[in-house]
Amino acid sequence: MAEKAYLETESGKRLACLFNPGELAVTVSASWEGDTVSGQSGPTLEFRGGNSGSMSLELFFDTTDTGKTVTSYTNELIRLTKIDTTLPGYSAAVNNGRPPWVKFHWGGFHSFRCVINTITVTFVYFAADGTPLRARASMGLTQYEPDDTWPAQNPTSGTPHPSASHQVQPGENLALIAARYYGDATKWRPIASGNGISDPFRLRPGAILDIPQLER
Repeated sequence: MAEKAYLETESGKRLACLFNPGELAVTVSASWEGDTVSGQSGPTLEFRGGNSGSMSLELFFDTTDTGKTVTSYTNELIRLTKIDTTLPGYSAAVNNGRPPWVKFHWGGFHSFRCVINTITVTFVYFAADGTPLRARASMGLTQYEPDDTWPAQNPTSGTPHPSASHQVQPGENLALIAARYYGDATKWRPIASGNGISDPFRLRPGAILDIPQLER
């Protein structure tokens, strides 16, 4: 079983991801400046300092197996953009509240401390009574403080070897693939998690999927 990603909050809470993200983009940059000098083809640059790093990722949530609203997960993410009055140093008198920082963990990958500056939640499937059951959360995060020890490691390191591979055919979905390999269409979640599929209902024909062994 592939290791699940999760968000660690400043208060020590752990928010588990239902599905590992399909992509994780990390951006780091530094500022270099130089003055134009007459007669020279280009300036000599001077280092002005590092800029805050940033990350972007999309998480997928699905509660069709329970029928409970998916907002129980997405609201937890949205709350991380709100002022947390339990953080040290908070004072309503001087209006110095702030949201908490978070860290993203996935196997051997551990991000720098960062804050969520943008989050877009898109609900993509609803029950007959209008209850949202599936959602995608696109998040933009910015580094909160300097962190020279941050290691950008391969998040898939340590993943167990799959028992089989499957090439996606036109019209296939994970339920059909799970039925073929496991004999049970409802067991599509290990395939989604093992391949970092953020939206298991959008498969690209021709893609190669690892089919993990089910835990006994």
